[in-house]
Amino acid sequence: MRVKWYAHACLRIEGGGVSIITDPYTPHKSGFAPVDEAADIVVRSSDDDSAHANAAMIPGDPEIVTATHILNVGGKSGKGDKEIAGPGEDSHVTKTGIRFTAIPAQESMRAKLRPRDNAMYVFVVDGLRVVHFGDVGNRLERWQLEQMGGVDIAIVPTGGPPTIELDDLQDALDFLRPAVTIPMHHDLPGCKFPRMADVREFTRRYPPSSVVWAANPEVELSKENLPPEPEVWVLQATLAE
Repeated sequence: MRVKWYAHACLRIEGGGVSIITDPYTPHKSGFAPVDEAADIVVRSSDDDSAHANAAMIPGDPEIVTATHILNVGGKSGKGDKEIAGPGEDSHVTKTGIRFTAIPAQESMRAKLRPRDNAMYVFVVDGLRVVHFGDVGNRLERWQLEQMGGVDIAIVPTGGPPTIELDDLQDALDFLRPAVTIPMHHDLPGCKFPRMADVREFTRRYPPSSVVWAANPEVELSKENLPPEPEVWVLQATLAE
């Protein structure tokens, strides 16, 4: 499986002949360059946030999975009846052979006057179980963590508020113990969003020997090369300007 970070919460995950792009941003609002690579599937953690929902940017005709619309929605508009799961429940959809589980969440209840619905999502590619935390803004409850299962790769926002507080994020990761944690949604050059923390605010919580500073935006992972103890792999953003 290959994982490539564009910028913000937007990544490309490819394996088993299927390509997935997560949470595409809107370039002129974000300060990041457009994504010009096609994908089979686009997953959005919300339908109403320009920083996470711009499926129209992705070339081709990808299938759309919109986590706050459960999930059986086609076309780039992302329109559909909202059927997000309630606490203790989960919701699934299968697209191009990949089964996605949406786990309900919200933007920060403290940092935002009108926090919007959001969702985290879990899926398996090449035998690796991936969780993408989307734009989650609050401490995770046990029922949310339990729905994630045995996570191999966690892709998490590490910029602090208005996304999840780093202490709360660390508690979630201590519970999940993913083999690899990939930071996203942190401060980058050229970013137009409100100030976020530098990724080092997150990585300093780990021993230096557990932090891998990748020289480029893309890494390859397999069951065979997962580290025996949890590590943080910091990728270089592709499209930060």
